[in-house]
Amino acid sequence: MRKLVYYIAVTLDGRIAGPGGEYDFFPAGDERQSAAYSAWANTLYPETVPTAYRAAAGLADTPNRYFDTVVMGLGTYRAPFEQGVTSPYAHLRQYVVSSTLRPDADPAVTVVPGDPLGLVRALKREEGTALNVWLCGGGKLAGALLSEIDELVVKSYPVVAGAGVPAFDGAFDPTVFDVAERTAFPNGVTLTRLTRLTRR
Repeated sequence: MRKLVYYIAVTLDGRIAGPGGEYDFFPAGDERQSAAYSAWANTLYPETVPTAYRAAAGLADTPNRYFDTVVMGLGTYRAPFEQGVTSPYAHLRQYVVSSTLRPDADPAVTVVPGDPLGLVRALKREEGTALNVWLCGGGKLAGALLSEIDELVVKSYPVVAGAGVPAFDGAFDPTVFDVAERTAFPNGVTLTRLTRLTRR
């Protein structure tokens, strides 16, 4: 069965964006450190680079390695949408969970008005592919899908936001994950991959 993987950048206080959805405050370090980190992360998960930036990142012809599908909430989709980019991950199957986004936002994007659990369970049961489903955000959607998240890939940045969008915004539901691997970078970013310790 395919996995649902929540791959996300977080602050030290567990925020994935500021109060207005901003994320430009995440520190990148100096240019050399930032380039080295980006190259490493992009090689590992090339699918997570938006389509518009793949050529500049040297990934234009890179096949999908880990994901073939992305699921996101409206808050995550809104940033590119408001800039006129209606299909931010054209190299993946794209699902946006929203009860307010019009269904014809883009023919390459499937708008799901409700039941994100049903959507993810169906995607995970699909056969014929060994690639996984990327949960791109946001916090409310991650909270609703916590029971189906198999892996976390957390990019932890050395900054405190103080307020903003939490990584998980849902009911109290302690869920244990096991650290599978952790890599620290000179720019202060730590990337940790965690797997669910036990399935319910």
